[in-house]
Amino acid sequence: MFSGLYARAMQWARHPKAPWYLAGLSFSESSFFPVPPDVMLAPMSLARPEKAWLFAFITTLASVVGGIAGYFLGLWAFDFIEPLLHDIGYYEKYLQVHAWFDEWGFWAIFVAGFSPIPYKLFTITAGVISMTFLPFVLASAVGRGGRFFLVAGLMSWGGKPMEEKLHRYMDVIGWGVLVIIVLAVVVIKLW
Repeated sequence: MFSGLYARAMQWARHPKAPWYLAGLSFSESSFFPVPPDVMLAPMSLARPEKAWLFAFITTLASVVGGIAGYFLGLWAFDFIEPLLHDIGYYEKYLQVHAWFDEWGFWAIFVAGFSPIPYKLFTITAGVISMTFLPFVLASAVGRGGRFFLVAGLMSWGGKPMEEKLHRYMDVIGWGVLVIIVLAVVVIKLW
């Protein structure tokens, strides 16, 4: 099951319009969409390792522009967004991000690039607290760029041998991740 999905993802990653899709996903993830761009960046970098750095640049640029959109959503439309954060279960994480800004300020955005908390919460919160705009953009570019260039670099470094190994073990990896997710949900529910 998972190896078939992996093969299809690699096929999509080689599509001529894949960079445009990657840019769209990267932009939307920074302001409202739940799926991180790594799910496209990694297979695209594996499928075309000679273009991995370009893909990382596209992802970073689109993510920062999407982050700017998230910033202005937080700045101008938080009254509209706040109920949505409650509805989708992100409000507690939003409060956590707000506390991080109170404690670390500028560095919260920088660290956000590697945080498991959705980046959109950082961009929206930066707007809510009216963080100074230029440091916000610079921290976003460095934090997000660091993450995306790392992902692209690791994938391109592994190249064809890594792609073949991933394809060979994708079912085992997929089922293993599924088991981990189920166990995590069970532990969280019991805790």
